Amino acid sequence: MMRTSPPGFALASVVGAFVGALLVLAWSLLATLTTTGAASAPLGWALASGAVLGLALGALRRAKTTPAPAAWAAGATVGVAWAALSGGTPLDLAHPFWGTPAAILTWALVGQTARYGLRDIDLVRVDAHDRERVLLRGLRGVGFGFFVTIVVLPFWFMVAASLKPRAALLRDPTNLAVDLSRGVGELLVGYREVLVTFDFARFILNSSFVAIVTVAITLALAVLGAYAVTRLRFPGRAWLSRSILLIYMFPAIVLVIPLYAIFSQLGLRDTLPGLLVVYPATTLPVALYMLRSYFQTLPKDLEEAGMIDGSTRLGVIWRITLPLSLPALASVGLYVFMIAWNEFLFAFMFLDSPEIFTLSRGMVALDSQEVPRQFLMAGAVVVTVPIMILFFWFEKYLVGGLTSGGVKG
Repeated sequence: MMRTSPPGFALASVVGAFVGALLVLAWSLLATLTTTGAASAPLGWALASGAVLGLALGALRRAKTTPAPAAWAAGATVGVAWAALSGGTPLDLAHPFWGTPAAILTWALVGQTARYGLRDIDLVRVDAHDRERVLLRGLRGVGFGFFVTIVVLPFWFMVAASLKPRAALLRDPTNLAVDLSRGVGELLVGYREVLVTFDFARFILNSSFVAIVTVAITLALAVLGAYAVTRLRFPGRAWLSRSILLIYMFPAIVLVIPLYAIFSQLGLRDTLPGLLVVYPATTLPVALYMLRSYFQTLPKDLEEAGMIDGSTRLGVIWRITLPLSLPALASVGLYVFMIAWNEFLFAFMFLDSPEIFTLSRGMVALDSQEVPRQFLMAGAVVVTVPIMILFFWFEKYLVGGLTSGGVKG
């Protein structure tokens, strides 16, 4: 059995100290966000304990890996020692979130994460390439943690503020903890007020109707337009294909004033059909561009075979092209739905009657001095959560549709 060399032990201890400090910081942040007190991060002890754990992982090394059970056990052992040394000072483990089980779980995760960071690294003969790989893995971990934090923190602040009573929010707006000892009815009072008193339930229906109809109109026109510029031959085809995105040269704020005047004369202002004219017009160019790129990757032979068998052009599109394009259609539909759901400028300018407000337009009614801040945050959650769920549910289709037209053949 090859033993870990002194440089290997040094590298393992550095990795252990880094991972220990990173996870203790994350655990302290989680404790602060979910409890009523503040949990400070004892970085000195975390670095020392992580270094010791890294040495243990180096000692337990087998070939180019440390067995997973050994990593879990070594980390849990450090967690037990960590908890045993807790006296409130200097470790700050008196915080209720920092009981013995939490410390053991934290350091067990540290052990497994450090093991993962040292995977395939030769700790017998450490060279510059190994150190570079470990450094890149550490930077990747820091970047991932940073972006997760900046994404999660605003959302958590929004959720926490929506679940607080008005007095608690005014007393300490920066406290992100949620008092779960209050009943469910008290926690959700902001959502009840928003959905019932401020009529957000109706706004949800309006936004859903507008978004779904926008998706249907956009997809119907985009499929026909994208198919035309990729399969049919007609004068101006190349120019039209290249100029699809020209509409995005004009900012929406430039178009909204003329559209406001025209819609007022046509009687389309302050109506949902008015939005159903504007939204497809703004989403259609990018939908055409995405579907055109995808249609270019589809083999023409299948369509030609269908037409030889007697199918019409529309029959070919319906029976052959659309079934082959489901990933692209799903990604385009999700993209259009998100735009229509979140759009604010045109809804704010065109809609005046509360009974036809969309969610984004209804949020303006909550932004006043008379409305408690927790109601505003509850409304923001109601607007955000459905589209987040939809996005994560169809994420694979969105990524696949966006990249599928990148390679032809």
